[in-house]
Amino acid sequence: MFTDMNPKLSVLAAARRGWFSRADALAAGYSDSELRRRLRAGQWSRLCRDVYVEPDTWPVGEQSWDRARRLHVLRTRAVVDRMGDGVVVSHQSAAVLHGLPSWGLDLSKVQVTKALGRARSDLVTDVHRSRFEPGEVTVVDGLRVVSPARAIAETTCTSSYEVGVVLGDAALHQRLVTPEALVTTADRHPFWPGSPAAREAARFANGLSESVGESRLRVLMANHGVPAPLLQAEIRDETGRLIGRVDFLVAGRLIVEFDGAQKYGGVGDVVMAEKWREDRLRACGYRVIRVSWADLAEPDALADRILAAI
Repeated sequence: MFTDMNPKLSVLAAARRGWFSRADALAAGYSDSELRRRLRAGQWSRLCRDVYVEPDTWPVGEQSWDRARRLHVLRTRAVVDRMGDGVVVSHQSAAVLHGLPSWGLDLSKVQVTKALGRARSDLVTDVHRSRFEPGEVTVVDGLRVVSPARAIAETTCTSSYEVGVVLGDAALHQRLVTPEALVTTADRHPFWPGSPAAREAARFANGLSESVGESRLRVLMANHGVPAPLLQAEIRDETGRLIGRVDFLVAGRLIVEFDGAQKYGGVGDVVMAEKWREDRLRACGYRVIRVSWADLAEPDALADRILAAI
């Protein structure tokens, strides 16, 4: 895996899931001058202070957001390894470890919480102080991590209601939490700054939402007074034949679909099948609006378009 390292350091880096420390490199026979030379040449890259990775091992064609998530997990492992017992990964770092979306998350620092000691912050880590209720700490891939419900509540408090809905929807969809657990956990910490947003997001979360884009679109429609839609509604023709399952059915006759990844582009048969589906929906009396990521950047205009179509 680590082809540019000597065997001893390669084994150490593999055991650490991809990162290694200055002490590891020195123990494997490298000098500080060799370490600096490799950094300058791009053979190694600094993950945080005295912690490094080898870029040549990174997946080919990796998307920037996937790389940010992966490196954040490595940085989290390095921080926990150095801090030792008593530290629990929390907030957005815990959300990433639970496999939740990273949209809207600040991954510039590792977030951890301790029951004892003082809160502090440096260039790499924010250390929070808080007590843990029973069931609020679990283990993910060998690391002590706050539960998904608590990670969502913490992250919502320090980010935004919209981020909380995105995380809550995803956790429910992946069956990492129950609706009751989301609400109970958010209600359990009423004195955290930002807790009102966390409580509202927990109540609005819906596991039928299947993507970040759909979650953000739900928030946008609710904010602009669009009638609450049915999610993943099945549409049938007069004979009862299923035409398709749509993202949102608004006011009984307006279909709103989110096309976040241009999922029909470039494949002729798929494009024709989707065109047939949309023609059939319109023939049955439905109106269809398609929404893209670019539309979400202009919420007022998108809301006006949806409301005008109702």
